[in-house]
Amino acid sequence: MAAQFHWNPATYLEEIRAEVPRFDELQRAAIEAIPFAPERVLELGMGTGETTRVLLESYPDAWVTGLDSSPEMVFRLRQEYDGVMLARMEDPLPDGPWDLVIAVLSIHHLTDEQKRVLFRRVREQARALVIGDVVESERQVTPIHPEHDYPDTPEQLAEWCGGEVTWRADDLAVVRATYA
Repeated sequence: MAAQFHWNPATYLEEIRAEVPRFDELQRAAIEAIPFAPERVLELGMGTGETTRVLLESYPDAWVTGLDSSPEMVFRLRQEYDGVMLARMEDPLPDGPWDLVIAVLSIHHLTDEQKRVLFRRVREQARALVIGDVVESERQVTPIHPEHDYPDTPEQLAEWCGGEVTWRADDLAVVRATYA
C-alpha cells in the first residue's frame, strides 16, 4: 500500500510550485484534456482545491465531489466546497455515475496494482478520466520520494486506463481516457 504523505494546506501551493515548476501548465493541460463539458465530476486527491478552481473557471456548471486522504486538506476544502470527503483513492469510489474523474498529482502515490484496480473502478462509473501527473522521464525535474512516489511512463498509464497521452513536458504528462 502506498505510504501517506501530507502537505501543509497553508503552504501547499507555494511548496508544490517550488517542487513542480510547471505546476500551473500541468493544471491547464489537464483541464484542456477534458473531452466534453462535465456535469458530475469526481476529483481524486483534491489537495487545496486548485484543480477544482481551474476546472470551475472553464466549466462553471460542473458539480465537483472531491476526495483527499489528508484530514487537514479536507477541513480546509470544506470551507469552500460542499462535496468534499475524507477518503483514499484505494477506498471504494463514491456512487456514480460520473461524467469525469480527474486526478492531478495524486495517481503517482499508488502502486502499479493499485493504479490498475483504480482505473477498472473508474471505467465502471465514469464517462471519462483525466490524469495529470509526475511520470518516469529521462529528464526528472520533480523530486521523487521512493517511499511514497511510484511514477510510471505516460504510455503505461495510458495503456492501463485505456487512454492516450495528450500532453507532456519534462517529467509531467496528461493522459485522457473516454469510456462512453
